[in-house]
Amino acid sequence: MGEIEQRPTPGSRLGAPENSGISTLEHGQKPPPTPSGKLMSIKIQMLDDTQEAFEVPQRAPGKVLLDAVCNHLNLVEGDYFGLEFPDHKKITVWLDLLKPIVKQIRRPKHVVVKFVVKFFPPDHTQLQEELTRYLFALQVKQDLAQGRLTCNDTSAALLISHIVQSEIGDFDEASDREHLAKNKYIPQQDALEDKIVEFHHNHIGQTPAESDFQLLEIARRLEMYGIRLHPAKDREGTKINLAVANTGILVFQGFTKINAFNWAKVRKLSFKRKRFLIKLRPDVNSSYQDTLEFLMASRDFCKSFWKICVEHHAFFRLFEEPKPKPKPVLFSRGSSFRFSGRTQKQVLDYVKEGGHKKVQFERKHSKIHSIRSLATQPSEPNSEVPKQAQQSVSLTLGEGSEPPGGQSCPQGADVTAALAEDAERQRGPGPSRSPAGSAKGDGASGAAAEEDEELVKDRPQQSRPRPPQPSTGSLTGSPHLSELSINSQGGTAPTNAILSPNLSPDTKQASPLVSPLLNDQAGPRAEDEDDGRRKRFPTDKAYFIAKEVSTTERTYLKDLEVITSWFQSTVSKEDSMPETLKSLIFPNFEPLHKFHTNFLKEIEQRLALWEGRSNAHIRGDYQRIGDVMLKNIQGMKQLAAHLWKHSEALEALETGIRGSRRLEGLCRDFELQKVCYLPLNTFLLRPLHRLMHYKQVLERLCKHYPPSHTDFRDCRAALAEITEMVAQLHGTMIKMENFQKLHELKKDLIGVDNLVIPGREFIRLGSLSKLSGKGLQQRMFFLFNDVLLYTSRGLTASNQFKVHGQLPLYGMTMEESEEEWGVPHCLTLRGQRQSIVVAASSRPEMDKWVEDIQMAIDLAEKSSGPAPEFLASSPPDNKSPEEAAGDQESEDDLSASRTSLERQAPHRGNTMVHVCWHRNTSVSMVDFSVAVENQLSGNLLRKFKNSNGWQKLWVVFTNFCLFFYKSHQDNHPLASLPLLGYSLTIPSESEDIHKDYVFKLHFKSHVYYFRAESEYTFERWMEVIRSATSSASRAHALSHKESHMY
Repeated sequence: MGEIEQRPTPGSRLGAPENSGISTLEHGQKPPPTPSGKLMSIKIQMLDDTQEAFEVPQRAPGKVLLDAVCNHLNLVEGDYFGLEFPDHKKITVWLDLLKPIVKQIRRPKHVVVKFVVKFFPPDHTQLQEELTRYLFALQVKQDLAQGRLTCNDTSAALLISHIVQSEIGDFDEASDREHLAKNKYIPQQDALEDKIVEFHHNHIGQTPAESDFQLLEIARRLEMYGIRLHPAKDREGTKINLAVANTGILVFQGFTKINAFNWAKVRKLSFKRKRFLIKLRPDVNSSYQDTLEFLMASRDFCKSFWKICVEHHAFFRLFEEPKPKPKPVLFSRGSSFRFSGRTQKQVLDYVKEGGHKKVQFERKHSKIHSIRSLATQPSEPNSEVPKQAQQSVSLTLGEGSEPPGGQSCPQGADVTAALAEDAERQRGPGPSRSPAGSAKGDGASGAAAEEDEELVKDRPQQSRPRPPQPSTGSLTGSPHLSELSINSQGGTAPTNAILSPNLSPDTKQASPLVSPLLNDQAGPRAEDEDDGRRKRFPTDKAYFIAKEVSTTERTYLKDLEVITSWFQSTVSKEDSMPETLKSLIFPNFEPLHKFHTNFLKEIEQRLALWEGRSNAHIRGDYQRIGDVMLKNIQGMKQLAAHLWKHSEALEALETGIRGSRRLEGLCRDFELQKVCYLPLNTFLLRPLHRLMHYKQVLERLCKHYPPSHTDFRDCRAALAEITEMVAQLHGTMIKMENFQKLHELKKDLIGVDNLVIPGREFIRLGSLSKLSGKGLQQRMFFLFNDVLLYTSRGLTASNQFKVHGQLPLYGMTMEESEEEWGVPHCLTLRGQRQSIVVAASSRPEMDKWVEDIQMAIDLAEKSSGPAPEFLASSPPDNKSPEEAAGDQESEDDLSASRTSLERQAPHRGNTMVHVCWHRNTSVSMVDFSVAVENQLSGNLLRKFKNSNGWQKLWVVFTNFCLFFYKSHQDNHPLASLPLLGYSLTIPSESEDIHKDYVFKLHFKSHVYYFRAESEYTFERWMEVIRSATSSASRAHALSHKESHMY
């Protein structure tokens, strides 16, 4: 029997001056005195099925009992747990920590209160103590036995095999079968016995702590992990189940999740009698009502579920416990319920800051005792979690935005929980590798252009090497990502297949405008970047230039593999591509891939020697890169015949797509795959772009070296060779870039028949406001050398832009008309048949348009005559978008969607056109040409405005966008950040960024800090990112490249 006064508390174990249990109070505050008086005995059933009796004062609040249980267990992270019991109506409810126990449990002698897991974090690596993970593992075991955690047979057998390993140790078939005969972990276990034994064989040498970790690693990706279903009906009377998770509110039919409402899109939760109401933030892109209603069995059921939702929102989303509401003087209306306790962030900070002693605890069902390691100084980064096999788990990622300043969560007087205004703010205290189907981005609302989706194939688990013993120092990183993605139904596991709010599973969509990894939940914090532990590199600038060759070569190889491996594999499965086209594309890319694979190996071997991993560096023999570059560039000249074929392959592919719907569908579907992170035809031009990168690198090396340097001669010779190759392919490159851009734009437009014609050149696209009878309306403009198109964004599933008009440039005049119309940055464009008034968002933006339109008019005047008719033979409806209410989109309407990732955007919802639309800016062909040359890859440390830790990511900059990967070995990016509209600066003193080589990206309320490893890499990242955040002028274009037309 446990008594509060007799148990040491976590506070005392941490050396705290007072016995404050698992206090949720701020430092320096005293806990309320425990009520004195008559004691009552309450039986608590633990997770290991034992029962303990605790004596507490009758008038004590529920928190006193929970503290007593946690003290009895020596549990530091007790905030993840709760006490549940059946009330007088036999409804299972959570013990309210603020109310007196006697008012909640009417007959304590006849009630058994259960100590169970209440809050399931998105990633078990956030649980920093072995004891906590052990208790979570017991909860998983209990849920399996009760049928609450459903999964396929393979997953169930794998889970049980880890339980068996933790309970009886290493594999012995006779012992296994005897143990399984005595213990039933799941209904119908007999049919799985052989599989369980087979899996257990793979866990030899695994400790109980490691088994717990692996068990949670598998369980957290099951759709029903941590889910408690609450029966309800929707408005049509369909029987459904509601549940709440760390991501938001989920809707199930049976055990299948059919919808999810992310916290970021929920404005208010309330209940009225039996009706549970979810009020969503308005979104012009969605056709559903903003308030959703569900009918539950009774008011008590409804209120119980509402309370759980309030608590989950506060625990996972807020920085600190919400403040209590002042009591009304006369009348009280609604519920005064609020969340009581520490938030998850407070729990993580508390455990991380404490230097805990090692405490033994007993595993009831295990032959082995564990020691909970609470080292004050972790010996190495990532010491908190066991290393796992090199598996790839789908990162299910949340809404991309900055973390909020700690906001409280008010509860309205009408029995509502007004959720924190965090549509563009979301906190994540650690990694967000969420369970399948309960991801941070699992909302059901949001703009079609702001989301991301991850699909992972289910793979059989390989036998693993023994992972090292985990310790529980501060959580500083995450285990290696795992490839085992397990779905409750087996087969393909859509880890965050996101469904629309009307419970329809259609229309999943993707977008890079703001990406999941860019939010504070997107990954683990890498706090392991102390300067004393950072790797020491050579300080010579030439070394970092050589390292840039290596990092960008890795990305280039991955881009080649998109064609040689992924696209070729897709094509081989379907008979859609003619053999002549196959023989034109793949045989001309495979030799390049083979050559550059060897090239990369040579560079990396040279860098290893340069870094001093052998004695060669002492003699200085290998502190150079020119000889490797010269040798391989000379080798590239032998591949020139293949490079010449790439332009032909691009034209042939586009011709084939025009002539075959099957091929068009195959390419469109391939572009939707995560590995194809850029338009498919862009990858066909990558080899030509790479030559320019080599030329730039060699120019920097020649500029850096004095003529007397041993490496100067080789670098100059290599530069001469590559310059010759670039000059030969330059004209083809310019022509193909324009050709590729025209075809890419064609996919974004509706109402165009003949966009790609000989002689047409793309000049600029961007967002302008068009003046109409209803005022200024946002429109997307496309400027070519012969015509200006204006469009509006359609509300179709394809998310394309609908052409509403064209202005031939032949005979057009342009004049500024701010005074005439009273609109800032205003222009009047007068064509031969039509005149329009447009306004830019700023003076610099207007100057860019004036410069380019005037140049285009001059080009059109020099041509032979007016351009051919541009629009389709059946033009779009005469009804203008101004007359159609559905087409009206204001900045306010779209602001909520800019950082939401709750739905997967439709096809074509993630292109540069949509970025310009949302950021209200423009980009020119000159900018695209500059961006082709300014590509960069490498490791960066990233930090959010309100976070403390730095996270190490592999970052690729291309196409005006930063793409984020866990490592350079990943096949596809986890997230992306388009940089158009962002400001690039260096942090000020007031921002307390006391690190070297840090730059800051800022757009509206979104702030990201990135940290480079050296002065050279810092300057390079600043240079290439500045090229994306500030557009080049047309004057630069003409000096940069000659103007060519397709």
